[in-house]
Amino acid sequence: MKRAIVFTGGGTAGHVTVNLALMPSFVRDGWDVHYIGSERGIERELVAAVPQVTYHGIATGKLRRYMDWNNAKDPFRVMKGVWQAYRLLAAIRPRIVFSKGGFVSVPVVAGAWLNRIPSVIHESDLTPGLANKLSIPMATKVCTTFPETAHHVPTSKAVHIGAVVREELFRGEAVRGLALCDFVRSKPVLLVMGGSLGSQRINRAIREQLEALTETFQIVHLCGKGNVDPALTSRAYRQFEYVTDELPDLLAAADVVVSRAGSNSIFEFLALKKPMLLIPLPLSQSRGDQIANAESFRARGVADVLPEETLTGETFLRAVSELYANRAAYVEAMEREPKREPLRQLVELLEATSRS
Repeated sequence: MKRAIVFTGGGTAGHVTVNLALMPSFVRDGWDVHYIGSERGIERELVAAVPQVTYHGIATGKLRRYMDWNNAKDPFRVMKGVWQAYRLLAAIRPRIVFSKGGFVSVPVVAGAWLNRIPSVIHESDLTPGLANKLSIPMATKVCTTFPETAHHVPTSKAVHIGAVVREELFRGEAVRGLALCDFVRSKPVLLVMGGSLGSQRINRAIREQLEALTETFQIVHLCGKGNVDPALTSRAYRQFEYVTDELPDLLAAADVVVSRAGSNSIFEFLALKKPMLLIPLPLSQSRGDQIANAESFRARGVADVLPEETLTGETFLRAVSELYANRAAYVEAMEREPKREPLRQLVELLEATSRS
């Protein structure tokens, strides 16, 4: 009988990325690979691209920190999800469950705990999110990306792994990225990413200064679903709602990157040695995790930070210009970062935990 493993995580692309990096290794090694996610979340679409992975959808409820009338209904959805996950896991009988976080992961980790199946959590951010805070007491091990995260996790469970970066990102080719955008080699490329849902503030800042920016840069703008502006056309400005298979080539072509400060993305830029300007989600829209991530990277000298509270077209133009002017210093700082093999370490940890 084949060994089985269950992955979970969702709500945003960031809660799926590490799973996408890990699953092919287990498929190649002959494991029976399953994924438990929400019924209609982004994770269903992303996991569909990985062959030989069986997807199971369950009920989910969003875990909110603010007042909302849905807070009265969602606990019942979460309880339904726990029951569905419990029954699925009892039928699959995996050796191990791996959780990347997000609200869908809590019922799955709870279902594993009820079935006495070991589970491993991966926390990307410097401080654990609400979903992982709820799951940590039920988990066997908690893998951290930032070394500082160990202060927020029981010592017996914490394992500093580092950032897991998808292998395909290293296979990108700048020539293909330039051809996709119909760009030339002689002009630097600025890649702007506002997250899988886009960012209205970042989009507006770019477009206010588009003429000035395109004097220096060719711009690839990942602006989020429904945010492409067909009225803005320029040989040096290409808009996409979101990209998947094309991302490695676009990153290879990019000279500098502007992004939110989600942990998965910024560690990918670090691994690829891409100078980055980070515009973290403000406290009004988050728990402050991206602010902590960005400040950690700025302290290490591998990124510059522009708070959204001070973001305007003018401050954006100035910050991007300074980033490009100082790009060599950022690359030098990135090259001084410790070399790790987090993907191999994590695979070995999952295999070892599955045998315990």
